[in-house]
Amino acid sequence: MLKVYTQSLGCPKNLVDTEHVLGSLGIFEAVDELEDAQVVFINTCAFIQSAVEESVESIVEIATQANEDTFIIVCGCLVGRYGVSELSQEVPEVNLWLETKDIDNWGKITAAAIQEHFKIELVAEKKQSFLYNNSQIIIPESGRKLSTGPSYAWLKIGEGCKHNCSFCTIPSIRGKYRSTGKDILIQEAKELINTGVKELVLVAQDVTAWGSDLPDKDLRPLLDGLFSIDGLDRLRLMYLYPAGMTDSLLQYLKEASNKFVPYFDIPLQHAHQDILSKMGRPFAQNPEIVVEKIRKYFPDAALRTTFIVGFPGETDEHFQKLYNFVEKTRFHQMGVFAFEQEEGTVAAKMSNQVEDIIKEERKDALMELQSEISEEILEQYLGERMPILIDKEHDEWPGLYVGRTWFQAPDVDGITYVSAPAEEEIKPGMIVEADITETQQYDLVALM
Repeated sequence: MLKVYTQSLGCPKNLVDTEHVLGSLGIFEAVDELEDAQVVFINTCAFIQSAVEESVESIVEIATQANEDTFIIVCGCLVGRYGVSELSQEVPEVNLWLETKDIDNWGKITAAAIQEHFKIELVAEKKQSFLYNNSQIIIPESGRKLSTGPSYAWLKIGEGCKHNCSFCTIPSIRGKYRSTGKDILIQEAKELINTGVKELVLVAQDVTAWGSDLPDKDLRPLLDGLFSIDGLDRLRLMYLYPAGMTDSLLQYLKEASNKFVPYFDIPLQHAHQDILSKMGRPFAQNPEIVVEKIRKYFPDAALRTTFIVGFPGETDEHFQKLYNFVEKTRFHQMGVFAFEQEEGTVAAKMSNQVEDIIKEERKDALMELQSEISEEILEQYLGERMPILIDKEHDEWPGLYVGRTWFQAPDVDGITYVSAPAEEEIKPGMIVEADITETQQYDLVALM
């Protein structure tokens, strides 16, 4: 049986791509040790320079440590950003580079290359034909090869980006926004739910842009189909651009289904209009408008966002506006990035670049503020009995489980530790009721 070692770097969208490629390989053994692998599959990130460095280091390390006859495959944003010609010269040990322009056919290309290299016929599981981004892919009946466990799965609904933010490399790497068809996504979602998955998390570079390139021009028909799937308990939407938070969409979400998780992940990036305009954001107005609109329809919504500090021309006044906005808005969750001059972007060439030490000071100040806010918000849940989706058993403590409440998204937010009585049979993928007995800075502790 083919032994495969996988490394997926960067965002959940990459992970979904990896899972689909693995789904094209039929039966194989996933191995944890590089030395045991016949095939290595690396999906890279190159959104910012630090991600580029991590991707390059991973490839070089694997190429150096892998067995001489290991078949190494590399795909993802690093390949899209720098091209096969340049990368293949730098790391000739890589056997197959998958170009971003061929993403719809990665599974087919990978399967064919492995069969040719090893002179084998890949052993198929019980399968069914499945279309993904207009390409014919054969995947297991249970869906793609999930790596997130039985509780949740990411559902990637589009590729590329239609916006032109001055700091971002994504459009040049991944191309224009392309929505995956509604019927394709609903079928994939059903496949995932049939495996026992309770929560689907929709992801794209901009989820609200889904359908803008299709006849419907609207996200709601897709959501209608997803909400109707039996067995789905939670539907979470990530990467919601502020420009897409319209009254009509919010009204729809309010009335659509109790499966919708009132958790809004909105990358605002800044709070001052001058900086937002220089960033080229699709919504360059006062972000308070978006927050107020969401809370009008969902007064108790959990809000998550990301900000960039130290953008070219950001003054103390600009930053103070952002700081005050965070202090007033009280996000459940927040991420902060120090601006990086990314080669090929408009912002990299702008004048009035901010010194690195100032960027880091501003980042630290915002994160310190947010840690206090997050801790205070979590304290409000002390003593409440809440439904918690169990993701996995604790690695070290029998009877202790790791799960998430409705306001905790996988990977990016805090978690909830659940202690269960010995007689309770708890399994990952179950939703259990538990009392919140302790709150921490970002995590919760609960007792069944």
